[in-house]
Amino acid sequence: TASKFKSDFLIFKDGMEINGKSIIGVMTLAAEQGSKLKLRFQGEDEEEAAKAVVELFESGFDEK
Repeated sequence: TASKFKSDFLIFKDGMEINGKSIIGVMTLAAEQGSKLKLRFQGEDEEEAAKAVVELFESGFDEK
């Protein structure tokens, strides 16, 4: 989802900062369900990117 946008997307957890567009980076966070994350979007389409990514998180990544 995030890769569709031009804005930078960073995820912060427990002092770590990773590129939210990098699957390897996301995996290194080892964020379990219920983890507290801080998301930051910066760029020309940051509002649209934030909305799309937050919706994805809130949907549980569409897992059933």
